[in-house]
Amino acid sequence: MTPVRVREVMTSPAVTFRPETPLKQAARVLVQRGFTAAAVVDADGRLLGIVTDADLVRDRIACDPRSRRGGELPQSVATSALVREVMTTPVTTVAPSADVAEVARMMLTEHLRSLPVVDGGDLVGMLTRSDLVRMIARDDRSIATDVRRRLATYARCRRWDVEVSEGTVTVAGVFTDEVERHVVTALAQAVPGVQHVDTMADRA
Repeated sequence: MTPVRVREVMTSPAVTFRPETPLKQAARVLVQRGFTAAAVVDADGRLLGIVTDADLVRDRIACDPRSRRGGELPQSVATSALVREVMTTPVTTVAPSADVAEVARMMLTEHLRSLPVVDGGDLVGMLTRSDLVRMIARDDRSIATDVRRRLATYARCRRWDVEVSEGTVTVAGVFTDEVERHVVTALAQAVPGVQHVDTMADRA
């Protein structure tokens, strides 16, 4: 099976913060963009770490003083004000050529919600659980369009009928041999959102 690559589903360009970004500004950006995390980079764009919604919230909400027990003083609130004071570092990264299925398993196993995508030391995007859900949720029409485009690029003078139902792709037409059937199947499987591929050979 030909894997879907991280570059095909990641969010790019990635939203980034500098270490000196104020926490309130970072929080506003995450809320406005609907993100749970963002990469932190230096002046040259090199990845330094990641800041998550959990990093921003941790120890920053004061307890109700009425809830304290006996003469116990209310818990103090963190006074950190810059991203560099709360960001997570070092951070796990993935390559844009990585297999999305393998990365998804790693994210679930290690309870990761976001991963910076790095190519040759450069930050090129961000892969989130939302990106994975969006891939699975792609509508059949969009999937069919992408499959037809890939097959047309592969064999410009040939045409196959492509139908998609709930992520299952059916490619019907003439195949010169089993090798071509395999190639067509692999090309369709590499389209984000495809769950399964069936081929139906017509007589040449």
